[in-house]
Amino acid sequence: MAKPKRRYACQACGSVTHRWQGQCPDCAEWNTLVEEAAETVFSAKHDLSGGGRRIDFVPLDGPVPLPVRRKTGLAEFDRALGGGLVPGSGVLMGGDPGIGKSTLLLQTAASIARAGGNVVYISGEEAAGQVRLRAERLGLADAPIKLAAATSVRDILTTLGGMDAPDLLVIDSIQTMHSDQIEGAPGTVSQVRGCALELIRYAKSRDCALVMVGHVTKDGNIAGPRVLEHMVDVVMSFEGERSHQYRVLRALKNRFGAVDEIGVFAMEGQGLAEVANPSSLFLSGRDEPLAGSAVFPALEGTRPVLVEIQALIVRLQSGATPRRAVVGWDSGRLAMLLAVLEARCGLNFSTAEVYLNVAGGYRITDPAADVAVAAALVSALSERALPPRSVWFGEVSLAGEVRPVAHGGIRLREAAKLGFDKAGGPSGSAGKAEDRAIADYMGLGTLLNLVDRLVGSA
Repeated sequence: MAKPKRRYACQACGSVTHRWQGQCPDCAEWNTLVEEAAETVFSAKHDLSGGGRRIDFVPLDGPVPLPVRRKTGLAEFDRALGGGLVPGSGVLMGGDPGIGKSTLLLQTAASIARAGGNVVYISGEEAAGQVRLRAERLGLADAPIKLAAATSVRDILTTLGGMDAPDLLVIDSIQTMHSDQIEGAPGTVSQVRGCALELIRYAKSRDCALVMVGHVTKDGNIAGPRVLEHMVDVVMSFEGERSHQYRVLRALKNRFGAVDEIGVFAMEGQGLAEVANPSSLFLSGRDEPLAGSAVFPALEGTRPVLVEIQALIVRLQSGATPRRAVVGWDSGRLAMLLAVLEARCGLNFSTAEVYLNVAGGYRITDPAADVAVAAALVSALSERALPPRSVWFGEVSLAGEVRPVAHGGIRLREAAKLGFDKAGGPSGSAGKAEDRAIADYMGLGTLLNLVDRLVGSA
């Protein structure tokens, strides 16, 4: 009999190799290769074309009733989910330690339980007394939640099989679960994959909404195999800086709704509070405009959010190398924008230090922020404030052109709702003149038009 080959699986990325080494060849992480039992290989004589159970086919317009979403009681959570929890769905929520994942799910479980739903909360990281202590601090001790502390998937499924199927099942967290049918410690690739498969299979067979908490790596990605994100229906990321008040719940994958939809919460003494107007968190609220400050109407999913971009230019007297410090934006895109301003607009940033900050700890990935950043830089360089109650948006090309962006009308309507009466952006990006929510709209063909408007032509 041939000797079975050894295989080693990386606990960070899930790649498999047949030789142990200190560094993973795929993700370059150190000491993450762990030996696993080799998979069973069937020979060619095994025929799977017979002996199985026949499956039933259902047409798309069949008489089977469609699942009805269940509201969680938290409007921001429902918005991120696309309207509520779908029965039989699997939701994976990741986030940094201490960001508030368990607090959010405990509040959600309490809200559904108080509304008459059957809720089961399984904690694998904390004892039941610790969860009860948090619930008492949040004022949720009276919620009829079935709480347990367990890590064995066999025990959990056996217990759930002897009772009515819950409307919501919370597993905190999937990395602490283990199955006695799989070799390896809890948190390994095989354990996470196997335990998640069994839990998702139970949820879909019993029409139970399953929410699993997932740990994250130092890079912010959900720990465990990448296939875990393919197995679930919804992948959510709970983001935010612990030094700031706000938290953003972002949908990265959603089979039942829009992707990149967000819900905004604020961390308070009684837990997470919903923020109906997120723009109030990221705007300073001052009346007098200051040099180097521009307001950008960002778009998260279908929700517009107004954020403040701040720039500071410091001239150097000596021949020292100037710094480029960025918080909340891509440093590579800032370098590109500075190069365009120098090459196409004749501005000199080579002898100055540039500091750029997105107020409130918000992080921007929208390319439509180019014009707002350029306006803040030009305002800081010329020490002239931008027009009061004005917003700026648009994408800048390497040729200095201001390119159109998506949903310009939605951005302008949100700005007008908050009292902004001036806007600058791509020509024609906001639609027809009669459809614009802001009458005083400055159409910009190139970045040089923006510089001329702000500092005047030479």
